[in-house]
Amino acid sequence: MASQTDSVSIFAEGTFEEQILELANYVARSHPEEERAAFIAPFQDALKVEEGQKPIEEDQEKRKSVFKSVLQQVNGLGDGSEKEIEGFFNLLYAHLFSLFPVSSPEGNELLSGLLQTVSSSSAERSTIAYRVLSNLFNSLPRTSPLRKLVYSTLLQLAAANDDLDGLQLSKSEVTKWLSEWDISDDEKSSFLKSLVDAFAKAGQPVQSYQYSLVYVQELPPSSDAAKSAAVQLISDALRLPDTFDFDSLFKLDAVVAAKDHELFSLLQVFLNGGLAEFSAWQSSHGGALEKYNLDLAQLQRKIRLLALASLSSQYVGQQLSYAKIAETLQVEVSEVEKWVIDVIRAGLVWGKLSQNTQSLFVTRATSRTFGREQWELLEKRLVAWKSGLAGVLEVVANAKRVGGHAPAQQAQAASA
Repeated sequence: MASQTDSVSIFAEGTFEEQILELANYVARSHPEEERAAFIAPFQDALKVEEGQKPIEEDQEKRKSVFKSVLQQVNGLGDGSEKEIEGFFNLLYAHLFSLFPVSSPEGNELLSGLLQTVSSSSAERSTIAYRVLSNLFNSLPRTSPLRKLVYSTLLQLAAANDDLDGLQLSKSEVTKWLSEWDISDDEKSSFLKSLVDAFAKAGQPVQSYQYSLVYVQELPPSSDAAKSAAVQLISDALRLPDTFDFDSLFKLDAVVAAKDHELFSLLQVFLNGGLAEFSAWQSSHGGALEKYNLDLAQLQRKIRLLALASLSSQYVGQQLSYAKIAETLQVEVSEVEKWVIDVIRAGLVWGKLSQNTQSLFVTRATSRTFGREQWELLEKRLVAWKSGLAGVLEVVANAKRVGGHAPAQQAQAASA
């Protein structure tokens, strides 16, 4: 698929009449050869200027009429090489935007019809269709509201061809676009929702979740849509096996606004609690896991890994015994190493296991949340580090002083 930062500019030469006939001749290729002359004749007649009429360069309405008649005949990518197809559509775009204001209802309608024509191309020609749409997207000003329309078409085409990965889309790129496009908040939300739905339908829940975070952030917190989306976001975060960052959800106003929902209290458990709190929540919310399609075994695994991460964060630079880990996770000591390997693979803890000492030496651990307590712990570690570094510097300084006296003592001994 064409890169979203790469486009081919076509600088068409010739008069308006010559360019219109060039477009008409290209469209005529889709007709049997014996019918092409008859197909082109009406366009030739429409371009003629009778005596006493204004030159077509000065007759805006006539140019519009002739161009629209060509546009009505475009029902596919046409019969041409990829370079010819690109040139044909780039020329169409150029005339469309020069004749019709991009913000006008008529111009918007004509562009929408053209986009539909491109996106309805067969899967075998999807590559050039992507290219045609990418060229248009990149030719539009960064603030143009039409960028949303064009990229939405590109997204639909990629989703229909099961090729969303080919878009090479990133959340940071989407966020940047939304800050640039001159569109309403509702339009921003609808675009983000289309991304959420497209990736979910394509079986890519992680990508869908990432765009859900942005989508929920864009919604008015008190709206019904925000409440529904916040609950869905919470359930998705709990359901995804490799999602452990729950603190970011509490920074979303819509999620906080859902504080009375039963899943919000479960989210709090995963932010701060352990197995005991999870079991208590489960006992008081019978049937909730089935209701939101949450798997008990998977949730137990996640809460154990998070509890182990929290425990490890208290032992950075120290040995953490297997017995303490087993107690926290409510497992046998023989199972500890399996859980430690799992938490390391999840990127929550870094350290080294020792079977001889039956302990984990913790080098680093991820905090589930970063508040006052974490800042105070960080301060203590920095003070300890500073003190340790001062001791090292003092040892080095002493070694230098001793080394400096040695040559002088040796010289005195030699002279004696």
